[in-house]
Amino acid sequence: MGTGPDAGPSGALTPSPTPGQGPGWAKAAAAVAAQVPPAEIEAIHVFRPIKREGREWGTAVITRRHPEGRLQVFTVKYMLIIRGKERGQSKVVVEEVGLSPEEVLQQVMQTTAERSGEVEPPVALGPKAWYEG
Repeated sequence: MGTGPDAGPSGALTPSPTPGQGPGWAKAAAAVAAQVPPAEIEAIHVFRPIKREGREWGTAVITRRHPEGRLQVFTVKYMLIIRGKERGQSKVVVEEVGLSPEEVLQQVMQTTAERSGEVEPPVALGPKAWYEG
């Protein structure tokens, strides 16, 4: 059997879902919209979710332009139970983490990916990936 996040029950690799899409991300998007109007979101940077022991954890960085020109930065983290009796239950936390120049944010994203063992930085999506219109 495979042991990686993309390994299916037979051990074969299964196709990865579209970045930022799926039940956990839908819950994260709803929680973000409760704090940040979707029309004001500039970018959504999603890290690849981690699946272990019947749970899925996802992290994204959300930005919106602050009136003084820097980016207002939020993180959203979710945990979704994907197997067992509690399937579908989740916990989502949205937190404002500060203001940042765009260049600094990109450097932090790359460094975070490298420290976590990811080859690529998180995928940058526009707000339409989560919100229609």
